[in-house]
Amino acid sequence: MNEHLKGVVITALGVLLVVPDSLFVRLIEADPYTITFWRNAVSGSLILVGLLVFQGVGAFRAVARTGWPGLIYTVLIGCSAPGFVIAISLTSVANVVFIFASAPIFSAVMSRAFLGETIQRRMVLTMIPVLAGLGLIAYGSHDSQISSWKGDLVALLVSATFAGALTAVRKVKATSMIPAIPVAYLVAGCLMLPFADLGATMPSQWKLVVPHGMFMAFSTCLLTLGPRYISSPEVSLLILLESVLAPLLVWAVIGEDPGTWAIIGGGVVIGALLVSNLVALRRRRLVRV
Repeated sequence: MNEHLKGVVITALGVLLVVPDSLFVRLIEADPYTITFWRNAVSGSLILVGLLVFQGVGAFRAVARTGWPGLIYTVLIGCSAPGFVIAISLTSVANVVFIFASAPIFSAVMSRAFLGETIQRRMVLTMIPVLAGLGLIAYGSHDSQISSWKGDLVALLVSATFAGALTAVRKVKATSMIPAIPVAYLVAGCLMLPFADLGATMPSQWKLVVPHGMFMAFSTCLLTLGPRYISSPEVSLLILLESVLAPLLVWAVIGEDPGTWAIIGGGVVIGALLVSNLVALRRRRLVRV
């Protein structure tokens, strides 16, 4: 298997493993703080043990040497985890994943603001339909019983937070930031402890809680490793699969209808990002030729 195919397989597998994340949040009968604690505790512990076994403490020292960019990345990743769960508790899964798909737009703006990079014309043109699609999703939240503008706003903040983490990590490209992930997850999970009801969840729902954390642990590692072998447009295209498959999975399993406006708005967002990434991928291949 060549390096490119390896990257595609690893990234695609990571995307498929993260698809059930929102379904687990729906199925586990607990408040968002309790779900976040167990989600982070299980996944963070698994990643931590894996790193200690295969890389030792040296990997954590390398992350510590990244300074402010590494710290910002860790804090923002830690904030995005509970934010995602809270967003799903307040609005529909479709709204959350469609809004979260807009992260590349935030990344482009933040790269301009903090890294001094020029926003490409392609991204400027992409922003227009993406913003329109987000507007349609927000509009539809007023007509849906399972959607809420509050949850949509939290999802938007999570998207911006995740984009900020991706921007920060670009300052330390030479260092693997995987060791920062269990630190972020475990610290964020501990912060949820005062608000969580742990005893009411694990004894009766461990068959959901444990797989939820395991899926997140493996998907996180794969989605961090896979992009090392393929281009950013290819990664973005594969990640869009989650935005399409997650709402369909939730719809099929528990019958959560996202609503007409969410489907239309989400289609506009996904379509715009799909075209944008295909154009970027085509340009990249032409440059290679």
